[in-house]
Amino acid sequence: MSNARAKPQIKPILNASLPVQFRQFRLALAREPGHPDGDDEVAYIIVAPLDAEDRIDAALWREHRDACRVVRQRPDQQDQRGHLVHRPGGGWAFRYDDGDSSLPDEVGYHFADERFLVGEYVSINEGGKMHTYRVTSVSYL
Repeated sequence: MSNARAKPQIKPILNASLPVQFRQFRLALAREPGHPDGDDEVAYIIVAPLDAEDRIDAALWREHRDACRVVRQRPDQQDQRGHLVHRPGGGWAFRYDDGDSSLPDEVGYHFADERFLVGEYVSINEGGKMHTYRVTSVSYL
């Protein structure tokens, strides 16, 4: 039996009450020092509405805040679940749900301007350090 962690299977969230603009997209760590090939196990899965240009739709987010979710995946750690939040000044961040979270909000760098298409790159500030992620999948709910 292998000790390697099985690659998580992403299943679409089925929710007919959400607008058709809602998508589930996955971001995986892109190559950086210490990860010359990136790392598919260091990832985020996000559920949020995208507009016609594949950017996060702030108006639909306001109407369906609770449905805009994030899952933070790390090898050998339990998944952290939370919400996509809109911060003062227009920025986006991930806020985790556990009451005494040891994780501060993680901030998407210029997420309002980013396009969430397979192959695009986005940056996330994690504890004061920027990391680049690649969009690896986008699917309808």
